[in-house]
Amino acid sequence: MNDLFEDEPGDNTPEFSVSEISGAVKKAIEGGFSHVRVRGEVGRVSRPASGHIYLDLKDDRSVLAGVIWKGRAQGLAHRPEEGMEVIATGKLTTFPGQSKYQMVIEDIAPAGAGALMAMLEKRKAMLAAEGLFAPERKKPLPYLPEFIGVITSPSGAVIRDILHRLRDRFPRKVLVWPVAVQGQKCAPEVAAAIEGFNRLTPGGALPRPDLLIVARGGGSLEDLWGFNEEIVARAAAASDIPLISAVGHETDTTLIDFVSDQRAPTPTAAAELAVPVRMELLAWVDQQGARLSRALSTCVQQRLQRVRDLGRALPQPDALVEGPRQRLDYLAERLPNALRTAAAKKRLQLSEAALRPAMLSRRVVEDRRRLEALAGRLAPALQRRSRDASVVLDQASRGLRPQVLQDRISRQQERLDTVTRRLSDRASRQQAERVARLEALDRLRETLGYVETLKRGYAVVRGDGAVVTGKAAAEKAQGLEVEFADGRVVVR
Repeated sequence: MNDLFEDEPGDNTPEFSVSEISGAVKKAIEGGFSHVRVRGEVGRVSRPASGHIYLDLKDDRSVLAGVIWKGRAQGLAHRPEEGMEVIATGKLTTFPGQSKYQMVIEDIAPAGAGALMAMLEKRKAMLAAEGLFAPERKKPLPYLPEFIGVITSPSGAVIRDILHRLRDRFPRKVLVWPVAVQGQKCAPEVAAAIEGFNRLTPGGALPRPDLLIVARGGGSLEDLWGFNEEIVARAAAASDIPLISAVGHETDTTLIDFVSDQRAPTPTAAAELAVPVRMELLAWVDQQGARLSRALSTCVQQRLQRVRDLGRALPQPDALVEGPRQRLDYLAERLPNALRTAAAKKRLQLSEAALRPAMLSRRVVEDRRRLEALAGRLAPALQRRSRDASVVLDQASRGLRPQVLQDRISRQQERLDTVTRRLSDRASRQQAERVARLEALDRLRETLGYVETLKRGYAVVRGDGAVVTGKAAAEKAQGLEVEFADGRVVVR
């Protein structure tokens, strides 16, 4: 059996174990390719829990396996993504466990601005599909925030420009969260600052800002790349505090501009968006106060004019009482004669009447008969009153005397004379008042009449029998008559 494993005579080829061959290949590859730069498209990307990154670099014909160890992966400025064209720097080595070679990548970067833009467009499309750019998600900016949080570098010119602009427009309290605005630390620090401001308690020892400004000066695409990272965009989108992005100059655009509530072309413009101009507000308040005063004055004048118009439409108080006064005067004049006539008639009837008990008895009988005829139509109360009246008439027929009637007539005559004198005095006073009022109205008429106006230097022009009030009417008239205070003059 041992003879089967012995070398054949004349064969001096050395024997190697598998490990020896793997080690020799490893040394040969690492020695020949200890530092290489490979350009290709990132294929499969795997990020296990260990922190290492495994990926494939490929072109149209070949695939090269690659690995980025955990220590290097944490310091990468650009994390590889599938479909991204990159330039990887590192060395080639082998993996003896699977008899394959791979590239240990020490640095990886996009292959030019085109690769960065392609990756940016891919992220932008992904975030837009999630609805992070939707206008309805944008929060309105507070009109006058009490506290403003600024996320930027504390040593750059940006923070000085923002503070100077706020001081000029409307001084506000500013909280600055210092962050790196470029490099590997930029994205995580900016995201942490946005989340940190949102975690502050309103009204606490460190007050929560009413508005956030993320600001940075201009730069290249690589300098601004930290604001294109997904963690920054998601942090800005998740912010409960309204956020203004002011990254770069007006032509620079980053992902945070799309997810922020408002984009400012420059940091100075962000300060202008954050607060209004104090002097303009004061001027506006003064203008509104003046408008309010004018509006109140105009309203009062209009109401007064309205009251005057309504007052002119109402009848005069004197006109309301003129008719009743005239009727009262007419009746007052007729009343004394009517009273005297009525008294004379009654006196004549009493003098001619023969007040004998027999006549009174007949009258009572007649009245009782008439009352009995109406008894069926009257209520029981009227029946009681008729019986009471019958009793009174019976008593009067027994005890009534002419002397008693004469005394009653005398007393009524005295009362009538007293009323007549009072009415006569009242009528005289009213007549005197009406004469005085008429004289006062006549004086007012003379004062308001045009004759008094003529005495102050004015004149009345008449043409063809009508008053002329315009130039055209005067030119058409055949002749003009000018009236002055002391007479009239005819003009041909």
